[in-house]
Amino acid sequence: MTTSIQSIEFLSQGLRCRGLKYLPPGHRAGVRHPCIVLAHGFSAVKEMYFTDYAQAFSEAGFVAIVFDYRFQGESEGEPRGQIFPWEQIEDFRNAITFAQLQGEVNADAIGMFGSSYSGGHAICLAALDRRLRCVACQVPLIDGWTNFQAIVPRAAGAQMLKALEQDRVARYQTGQVNYLPVVAADNNAVLNTSDSYEWFTTTHEKRAPRWENRVTVASVEKFIEYSPAAYLARISPTPFLMMVAENDVLTPTDVAIAAFGRMLEPKKLAILPGGHFDAYVGGFAESSGNAIAWFKQWLT
Repeated sequence: MTTSIQSIEFLSQGLRCRGLKYLPPGHRAGVRHPCIVLAHGFSAVKEMYFTDYAQAFSEAGFVAIVFDYRFQGESEGEPRGQIFPWEQIEDFRNAITFAQLQGEVNADAIGMFGSSYSGGHAICLAALDRRLRCVACQVPLIDGWTNFQAIVPRAAGAQMLKALEQDRVARYQTGQVNYLPVVAADNNAVLNTSDSYEWFTTTHEKRAPRWENRVTVASVEKFIEYSPAAYLARISPTPFLMMVAENDVLTPTDVAIAAFGRMLEPKKLAILPGGHFDAYVGGFAESSGNAIAWFKQWLT
């Protein structure tokens, strides 16, 4: 038996988010399953291994709904490359509503999976949207300002903050949308680590032709302002799994583990081998297996 995959779309603030719905192998009409809703991290699109997670979740007996945020991938919205966290959280909440209305879904058994930037969204949604019965995330963003300080040298950071001020004036005066690269070979980019450049460029070439190596300058401002950490104490009683990479320099390991310590029960911490991007490739079986076990514990 094989997984049934269907194209889907739903509205989020008047724009169409597009994605895929995965039904468990052997699904029978009239049967309702628990459902996992998932979407990717900063600038990434669903083909960047998130369709693999959706496939794994469906094979474990869940309906999986994976989508691209507005302004990204297959979904609508201009300007392209706009990455505002609270807009993406609104997309997630509309995806949850869409999932609840599907005939194959048990509306009272919805889980969420997020990674990296959407790992931060997972923290916020676990605290704010009680329709989620449980949540799993990996290599999450905890606090944009802390992250910015950790990975951007002090002098370059000061220049970036000045450039953000200048961009805000230009947007006000002319409406002009300016862009920065997500990654670059010399790391003069928003995600300024060598593993970011390698993973995004390789995955774009092999899997995700729709991915664009650009992000609006305004999105960087929103990144720095974004603080999922403010919601850590509000997650409970929603069960929360956090998977942290042991050598993560993009969303630093120590920051994530410290954040986990501030959360209340029920919670679980798993340490994944390698760096930020290893969970998607060599560590996929472990990361997806941890998430599946968590969802089976709390959704079935």
